[in-house]
Amino acid sequence: MKLQEEGRGSHSCPRSPVNINTTLSSHLKLQTVWGRDSLLRCYREKMDYVYGPGRNHLFVPGPVNIPDQVIRAMNRNNEDYRSPAVPAMTKTLLEDVKKIFKTTTGTPFLIPTTGTGAWESALTNTLSPGDRIVSFLIGQFSLLWIDQQQRLNFNVDVVESDWGQGANLDILATKIAQDKNHTIKAICIVHNETATGVTNNLATVRKILDQYGHPALFLVDGVSSICALDFRMDEWGIDVALTGSQKALSLPTGIGLVCASPKALEASKSAKSVRVFFDWNDYLKFYKLGTYWPYTPSIQLLYGLRAALDLIFEEGLDNVIARHARLGKATRLAVEAWGLKNCTQKEEWHSDTVTAVVVPPYIDSSDIVRRAWKRYNLSLGLGLNKVAGKVFRIGHLGNLNELQLLGCLAGVEMVLKDVGYPVKLGSGVAAASAYFQNSTPLIPSRI
Repeated sequence: MKLQEEGRGSHSCPRSPVNINTTLSSHLKLQTVWGRDSLLRCYREKMDYVYGPGRNHLFVPGPVNIPDQVIRAMNRNNEDYRSPAVPAMTKTLLEDVKKIFKTTTGTPFLIPTTGTGAWESALTNTLSPGDRIVSFLIGQFSLLWIDQQQRLNFNVDVVESDWGQGANLDILATKIAQDKNHTIKAICIVHNETATGVTNNLATVRKILDQYGHPALFLVDGVSSICALDFRMDEWGIDVALTGSQKALSLPTGIGLVCASPKALEASKSAKSVRVFFDWNDYLKFYKLGTYWPYTPSIQLLYGLRAALDLIFEEGLDNVIARHARLGKATRLAVEAWGLKNCTQKEEWHSDTVTAVVVPPYIDSSDIVRRAWKRYNLSLGLGLNKVAGKVFRIGHLGNLNELQLLGCLAGVEMVLKDVGYPVKLGSGVAAASAYFQNSTPLIPSRI
């Protein structure tokens, strides 16, 4: 499969392939958006931050805003993780983490890592080198996961779609129907592709596997979906699901949350991929001992996770998901009012955690991101790889409410005006406000 990288161009998400081999270098080039001279000046002056009055308005699709309650919970000294207190807390965390995956049969692992480490954990514990995987390339993060799969020496059957489209499940159905000998060992799919704002239909994947009685494992990246979008591990027959603490859980980066089905745990017994740090078996040994940790966890992050889960359960997970649906809908209404297009090409793929906004060809979207940060203390998401310069991203996930989002939308309008786009100030804010005024319920704890 030949993949090439595309530059800027038309007023739409690009459709030509990209080069997996240049993934890391293109990822590093994002630093140039802020200007090499500015960065060097910061280093010379030994600046550890760049001050701006008031609060930074953080609207990238992760990491996200951290609630004050979580910050306070993490503001504590270290503890002996072998004392009775930490295992007792860990036990309740593992029980409660199952709730956000919507599983009663899965086994969760809280690994001190990022989503990338969680990916590797999912793959190496269930598969052997040379195993055939069907994986969907629909954006930067699915691209990165495919890159990891290939570097771990799996036989990756890549199903590619235009960036802005969802996974092509018709092709999956064809491949599964033709695979009479069950050579396909796993289906890997990103539930919510953060680079383009595309959400895939996981229930349909399970339906296809069941229709043909295919035993392939079902592995899902839920990094920017779990705790924000509807996610049903047991009902959809997902074998490994994973997320990261810095997304909808609204924590700092540092915990990769992985949940494995009984089928995945059984597969791990025969999987021949080399793993050490990510080996589930090490965790399971300590689970049986009741001490839970094969190595030192972050005490502060565990207390933060406890507080974050408490906030989610107090609001109600279904209410959290409904809130994200409102935030996503309001953002899309604002984009429409501005006369701009959503990178996502069909409504069925719209994401409720991130919106990728396509800019006209005479505007470089990186200028929008740079201007927002430099003038308005507003952080927006850059366009990545194929969509670099073509889209900017508005993240609307985590511990976030309607008025916070309206402030972001007002900032975006000013930036669009700054860079020469003929937006009518207040148009997007008005569209979102009207929707919120008619759809936002009373806060349950204040009724």
